[in-house]
Order: sequence, then C-alpha cells, then structure tokens
Amino acid sequence: MKEKSTSSKRLRPVRGAIVLCLLAASSPSFAAEAGPKSWDGPLSGPVAQPSKRVVYVGGDFRNGGIAGVCRALQTAGEELGWSVTKVDGRGEIAVLRREFADAVATHPDAIVFGGFQPNDVPEHVAEAKRKNIVIVGWHAAEAPGPTKDLFVNISTDPLAVADQAAAYAMTVGHPTPGFVIFTDGRYAIATAKAERMKQNIEKCERCRVLSVEDQPIEHAAKIVPPAVVRLHDRFGSSWTHTLAINDLYLDHMNFPLKNVGRGDVVNISAGDGSHKALSRIRSGLSPQLATIAEPLNTQGWQLADELNRAFAGGRPSGFVTKPLLITSESLQRIDDDDVESDIAYREAYRAIWSGSRPNDRDPSSASADGGASAP
Repeated sequence: MKEKSTSSKRLRPVRGAIVLCLLAASSPSFAAEAGPKSWDGPLSGPVAQPSKRVVYVGGDFRNGGIAGVCRALQTAGEELGWSVTKVDGRGEIAVLRREFADAVATHPDAIVFGGFQPNDVPEHVAEAKRKNIVIVGWHAAEAPGPTKDLFVNISTDPLAVADQAAAYAMTVGHPTPGFVIFTDGRYAIATAKAERMKQNIEKCERCRVLSVEDQPIEHAAKIVPPAVVRLHDRFGSSWTHTLAINDLYLDHMNFPLKNVGRGDVVNISAGDGSHKALSRIRSGLSPQLATIAEPLNTQGWQLADELNRAFAGGRPSGFVTKPLLITSESLQRIDDDDVESDIAYREAYRAIWSGSRPNDRDPSSASADGGASAP
C-alpha cells in the first residue's frame, strides 16, 4: 500500500583488565556519547529543485531504522515541495519485487532503496536506469558512497559502528565475556558489521566468540525466543553478552532470557536506535545496555539533499554521518529521546536549499526548530 506524506538489573562497568583488550579492538573514545556538537556536513550545494516525485521503497517497516529515515525524508521533502510516497516490502522478497516494479512503472523522478540492495531487484534497477530515474539508497550497500547502481548510498561507516559496539560491550558485564552475534548474511552491511565485531572480540585475550547466528531479521520475532533457549542449553553461563547488527533482534530477547533465568546477559546493538530500543535502554531495566544509533533524521535530510544534487545535475556531497553511542546515561541528559538535538542538520540543509551563502549563517549555532524526533 502506498502512503503519501502530508506533512533485570543493570550491570556495572567492568573496572579491571580492560585496557589491553580495548586497545586491541581499536576502540573509539566514548566521551561524546550524545554525538557531535556542531555541523560537519556540507555547507554548499544546489538550491531546491521543486516539484519532484520520490518513491521510498522500504524493505520492512518493522525495522525502526527503515521507518525512521523515511519519516525524516518525508519531512525534508515537504520543505522542498516534493511528493514523497512510501511502500513497504514487509520483509518478503516477492512483495518487495512487486512494489519496486510498480514504483518504476509510475516513472517517478527518484526511487530510494530503504534497507535492501539493488541486487535484490536487478531487472527493475535496469529498467529504472533506462527511464533515467535517480536511484539512491539507505543501508543499500556495504559502505556509504556511490555504487554502480546508486547515485549514493547513505549510512554511517558500518565498520565504525561495529568497532564502537564491540568495544563498549567489552567494558560492561562479566570480566571474561562470551559473545553471541546475531546477523543476517543476506545483507552486505550486516555481514560487514558482524565480521568486524567478531574480529575485534577475537583480538581480546579474555573474550570468546561462542556463536554467530545468521538469522533472517524479518523473522526475528519467531526465531529469537527458541534461539535463546538453544543458546542457553548449549553454552550455559559461558554466554554473557549478545551483539546484534540491529535492535530488531533484541526486541524479542528480554522475556526469553528471563524465562531461562538469564538476567545477567548483556545485550548491545550495532544499529539503528529504534524507539523501542531507546525506551528499554532509558528504563535501565533491560538487558540491552546500549545501541549504536544511526542519526536517522540527519540521514533522512541527507537523502533529500543528495537527491536534490542529482536532480540539479551535480555530484554526491561525500558526507558520511557519525554513529551515536546511546546508553541510559546519555538518554538521561535529553528530554524526548531526540538523540540528534545537537546536530544542526535542518539549519544547514535549509541554508543550502534556500541559496544562502555558507558565511551568512552558522548552522551549528542556530536553534532547533522542531523537526522529526529520533526514532
């Protein structure tokens, strides 16, 4: 269906024997948990190209990242005078192919891949190219930047996300952690994150990787509960930590862990910062202690800006957003779970689209004005 836009106890950090392990894992600094304090993205670009029609094809809107970045794109599109519609692939490849084919048939100005890859629909990508439809992606390739099929793919650096998740996980919970990693090997970005987390853990002498669980993310609700029982039966108390490439796996882990008496397992997600994840992290009562969030609102507006550059015949901006380490402590410092409240993306992109000269306005000093809150 198309929709048009109209407008258990917490564990204390381990204090001993972590320095060598963190150095081996090349961990980032955790000082800026809530993210950058100023705008480090583009300050110049083409003025708004109005009256464009964009279709956002989401792989599965149960994924908070896919849904959140779409909302932000729709908000930005309204400011540009665009029509932005969304369609949901519902995590089923047959549905996804049908919806994408339908989108191409309507000949929009642009199509956005939301959380799936061009090689899932190669014949339809070829047809879109023949029709000169601009194609961009969010989490649609292994890394950010242009690809052979995409004008640009937008994401944080997945390896930086993985580094941050693994490094933080090794500072909390049991001093000799045993890790289970949940991933979905069908997606290049998920594979890159999972492999990088595994590599970081294997560099830590006191840590072990017990299992890498390659499970389809759209079936997490059905797969995770029995997987918890199986993993507990197999590893027992050796399983102390879970790393997942997306919050969606952890959405379905709390009660199964409680049912097997494992309130001590620490859960960390390497993406994307969904509403559900932020709520349970803020509470301090969940096994999930952190998520490495994508700045979804910033990325939604960046999608709009990259499309605007393509419509104007320009080149991609080259901007890559930074991931945000979100913990209970960092959430206590903000009021409404807007983890991007100190990123001046709205002011910066408005200045570009209106034709303001970069020196006329300092986006990092402008006040926020009520754009979409973080999912």
